[in-house]
Amino acid sequence: MKLLSASILAAALLAGCGGMSRTASVPDTPTRTADGVLIGPTGMTLYTFGRDTAGSGKSACNGPCATNWPPLIAADTAKPMGAYTIIVREDGKRQWAYKGWPLHYWSKDMKAGDKTGDGFNNVWKVARP
Repeated sequence: MKLLSASILAAALLAGCGGMSRTASVPDTPTRTADGVLIGPTGMTLYTFGRDTAGSGKSACNGPCATNWPPLIAADTAKPMGAYTIIVREDGKRQWAYKGWPLHYWSKDMKAGDKTGDGFNNVWKVARP
């Protein structure tokens, strides 16, 4: 009897864990907030570009600009959620935008928490929630 109860308990726990792992791996948003700014899945600070137009569905940062300011790429299966939308870049890749502003990393930030791109050329600023 004890063996049967232990088997049933183990099966129930495993079934519950399986459901938890699927749910836990799906983010509720494409970014998080740390120290008052948006950060991407890598933990690095995200920025917006002053030459973009919020809600236009595109980014003015392409080519060499996007090399220095890599876009926060959205997976092909990603869907807009809340204040997050998806734009299609000139190169055909999909990029996350927050409140209409396309989101970018700064290639010179070396570690999580760096915000060295804030105010760069008076057109880049950290993205805030």
